[in-house]
Amino acid sequence: MTAPRIGTVMWPMQSWPEAGELWRLAEELGFRHAWVYDHIAWRGTTPWYDAYTTLAAAAAVTSRVRLGTLVTSPNFRHPVPTAHAVKTIDHVSGGRLTIGIGSGGTRRSSDAGILGGDDWSPGERAARFAEWTGLLDRLLRGPETTFEGTYYTAREVVTEPGCAQRPRVPFVIAGDGPRGMRLAARYGDGWVTSGHAEGRAPQEVVRTRLAALRAACEAEGRDPAELRDLVLLTGFTDEPWLESAAAFDDLAGRYAELGITEIALHWPRPGTPWEADTKVFEAIAAEYGEAR
Repeated sequence: MTAPRIGTVMWPMQSWPEAGELWRLAEELGFRHAWVYDHIAWRGTTPWYDAYTTLAAAAAVTSRVRLGTLVTSPNFRHPVPTAHAVKTIDHVSGGRLTIGIGSGGTRRSSDAGILGGDDWSPGERAARFAEWTGLLDRLLRGPETTFEGTYYTAREVVTEPGCAQRPRVPFVIAGDGPRGMRLAARYGDGWVTSGHAEGRAPQEVVRTRLAALRAACEAEGRDPAELRDLVLLTGFTDEPWLESAAAFDDLAGRYAELGITEIALHWPRPGTPWEADTKVFEAIAAEYGEAR
């Protein structure tokens, strides 16, 4: 059994250059990856800076840590300008970008409905997610894309020279239901879950979802091992990930046995559910990080 690699979720709430110092610190502590939520705001929190601009700046002040979104969604991004930004950041970072993709939440205090119009039904949201992901995949593979879909259009979009990573940047798909699992199996280089489900034990939730993901891969004719990064986004269950280094070690081992390869910890944020002792946070990074 291999110990999971660890990353951290950064809060895009500080202006530059203070934010840049935090991204550099994340790399120095040894985190393998550093993520940022891609929203206009998050649960009404302000200030909340743009994810893609932040990642471009972070790419310029770091050299090793992988960078990514958790997650980009159709809520307010069109695939064509998204692909353009992704390609650019991948080159700025020297091929260190991963894009987390999800269907998007429904909270208007984050970004759902921010562009106006009618609320999307669950069926439409799932359909948009599928079409959006498929088009982004085509755009990033290039060299030219024309597409007429139900929700999105692209006309003679040239994406050469393409991404620094080939054939494109990795996709980590967030999808716990059958349609999301199929998308992960079809387009994903990885998959992400929080393990949260009302009234159920998180480890059993992850065990069940991983089995469903393997079944979805088999249905798509794909080897499940091709989804290299299986990411657990912590902080949304009552598990004591940052209570102590020992507690982290125990939980990390349990999830590694299930098949999780990556664990994402939120950067400690005082006065919130993600408050934690920074000494414990740094001790975990020292034990599990790539700087050790």
